[in-house]
Amino acid sequence: MLGWFGKQLARPTQSLSGWLTTRFFKFHNHLLEENSVKLCDLQPDETVLEIGHGPGLGLQHAIQKLTGPQGRLLGVDYSEYMHLMASELMKEQISAGKVKLFLSDVAKMPIEDNSVDKVFHCNCYYFWPDLKRGAAEIHRVMKPGGLMVTTLRLDRVILFASKKIMTAENWRPKDYMEALESARFINVRMENRKPSELQLQCQLTVNHTDITLNTEPFTLRGHPQTHKPHPLYADRTRPDM
Repeated sequence: MLGWFGKQLARPTQSLSGWLTTRFFKFHNHLLEENSVKLCDLQPDETVLEIGHGPGLGLQHAIQKLTGPQGRLLGVDYSEYMHLMASELMKEQISAGKVKLFLSDVAKMPIEDNSVDKVFHCNCYYFWPDLKRGAAEIHRVMKPGGLMVTTLRLDRVILFASKKIMTAENWRPKDYMEALESARFINVRMENRKPSELQLQCQLTVNHTDITLNTEPFTLRGHPQTHKPHPLYADRTRPDM
């Protein structure tokens, strides 16, 4: 039962189990997504990428910030079900050319080199089969000086790992931070955050300019929980060698 849930968390399918997993995302990831966007400090004309966008919660928050004529939002997810769901949710913005979504693996994104100002993702990296390949690909698409933010609630991740809901061993933040550093990100770090009454733990990393990774608690807006969440940041400031 738990193994089934873990597979759906990693790659939801268009099925009853996938639908239930989507409900789980919408309930537990709302604040994580919202705060990832806040921590990115998006500017109106930036190009922004969300990795593992799921049903589109983070996309909805991000597009509200990209109000300039050059502002655009990209999204990547390798679940066909999530790609279809988010495409339906963002269809007006897609038609207007403000949003473009890709059905793609993070390790091979159909995005141009040095084209993205900021990247965010939440509850995502521990489902990647190869952290170093994923980190290197993120570094490739980001502009020098860019920022990346990711959010998670570490206590929940540890619980899921102990219950074998996540079977891979790369769930530990330090493993992802090491992968980011090996991909030439700089200023990789974790931080504790407390937005309103929610105490968050954050991790920050940097690309060859700047990247930020943030983590937050699994809560539904208006229903704060007492567990500690974590954000991670990274910057991409160093030129490619």
